[in-house]
Amino acid sequence: QVQLLVSVGGLVQAVGSLSLSCAASGTIFSNTHMEWYRQPPGQQRELVAAITSTGNTNYADYVKGRFTISRDYAKKTVYLQMNGLNPEDTAVYLCCMVFARRTWGQGTQVTVSA
Repeated sequence: QVQLLVSVGGLVQAVGSLSLSCAASGTIFSNTHMEWYRQPPGQQRELVAAITSTGNTNYADYVKGRFTISRDYAKKTVYLQMNGLNPEDTAVYLCCMVFARRTWGQGTQVTVSA
């Protein structure tokens, strides 16, 4: 059974940077579509960024130019590099693997102070 282990988020000041990682167990990582979501306080979950099995990426408009999703096939890990953070980026961030079905990692809190 695939499991996703998400790195600990944290508290960062506005304009700062933070990187999240999501490491997958199992053997199917290279064939999967990986996504990062977030859920701001009191709001619905929203897609932040996605990367296909071949490395094509897609971003929500509100993070374009600031966030970068990438993946390391050897480490079976997907990353989310977040730059230029602002308080509106405060949320619980979640990693998701899409392969026949969705597998979710645990959420990690990212808090951006003004």
